[in-house]
Amino acid sequence: MKNIHRLFWVCALLIALPVSIFATPAAGLYLKAEDFDVAALIPPAPEDSSLATAADLVTVLEVQKRRTPEQVALAAYFANDSVFQYDAVIGSWFTAVNLPRTAEFFEQIEADRYEISTKGKKVWQRPRPPLLDPRIHACIDLPKSGAYPSGHSTMAFVWAGLLAEIFPDKREALRERAMVVAWSRIIGGVHYPTDITAGRMLGDRLVQEFLKVPALREALQAVKGEIARVSAVEHIDAMP
Repeated sequence: MKNIHRLFWVCALLIALPVSIFATPAAGLYLKAEDFDVAALIPPAPEDSSLATAADLVTVLEVQKRRTPEQVALAAYFANDSVFQYDAVIGSWFTAVNLPRTAEFFEQIEADRYEISTKGKKVWQRPRPPLLDPRIHACIDLPKSGAYPSGHSTMAFVWAGLLAEIFPDKREALRERAMVVAWSRIIGGVHYPTDITAGRMLGDRLVQEFLKVPALREALQAVKGEIARVSAVEHIDAMP
């Protein structure tokens, strides 16, 4: 009976939404990349020959030396990025199947974020660690884009910041999860520590900018409503 009740609500949510939400969204609905000077929002990338990059390389090499099969698996898991990887903080019911409107919302956020991050990468075109030091061997796919700022780190902190608007009591845990996502890029051998620091800074700034947009705040209210409904069903099913 509990499963039938849950299935009813999931089907009702899916039927109520247009098929178009499953298409990949175009960037720029809430934030447009051309409105941002990324170089003015974060420090410049360290030069390849700088002490900062030397320190970065020491850290990446040390992490590589100590990384475990479990860490490699985690890096691969987070490389296939999804806001629903925050289920570890929110709950196992936090899935795209249960929350199609939430999935649509965060896909749009990611489309906007990606264009802004990419604009920053083109400014500095910092080589990825294995391209600068042959001792470094990536254990996940090596992106062709520049390393600075880390797009995954930016994304992780954008998602954590917006999720915290929905789950304010989980704000710290969400940020901790974002840091795990960011650090997985160092474990993977595809980023330097300064990349993920810049990604965190940019992500935090973009959260502020997203929340200034009336259309986003309206969409966020709809997401909160969907999450509240699904969460309520899950709590009913969990009752003895």
